[in-house]
Amino acid sequence: MAEEGEVYVSRDPADASIIAGFKLNYMNMRDAAAGTILWESPADWSQKFFETELEAHVPKSILNCREVSREVNFSSVEKMDEFKLLQKVFFQGKCLEEWFFKFGFVMPNSTNQWQSTIEAASEMLPAEILSGNITIETNFFDGRRLLAKSLVRV
Repeated sequence: MAEEGEVYVSRDPADASIIAGFKLNYMNMRDAAAGTILWESPADWSQKFFETELEAHVPKSILNCREVSREVNFSSVEKMDEFKLLQKVFFQGKCLEEWFFKFGFVMPNSTNQWQSTIEAASEMLPAEILSGNITIETNFFDGRRLLAKSLVRV
C-alpha cells in the first residue's frame, strides 16, 4: 500500500495542550555554504500546520546545494522536556529517507530558533520528477510521546 504520510494530533489532553500552544513563526531553507535564503514558509502556515497537508514551492536550485541549512522559529506556551522531530520523506508513496533532529528542553512561554544542516544525497532525481511527488511528514515528539504530525507536499 502506498504511503504519503498524514496530519495528526494526539488525543491525549496533555499532548493536545502542547500542540495548541505551539506556533511555527517561520521556517526557511538556505544554501548552507553561501547563506542565501532559497525558500521561506508562507505566513499562513502557522494557522494550518496541524490541520491539513501544506504545499511548499521550493526552487529547483536547492538541488544544487551540497548542504542546506533549515532554520525554524517557533513559540511554545507549554514546557517540553525532550523536543525532537522525525521527518519521513516520501516519493510516490515510498519512504525514501528518515531524518532525526533533537532540540531538547523547551521553556514554557518561550520563542526558540533552531537551525539544522542537511547534507545532500550523492545522487538526486531531477526536479521535474520530484515536483509534486514528494511529501515530508514531520513527527513532533516530547520524549517518546508523539504529539502531532504535519505534512508538506513539495
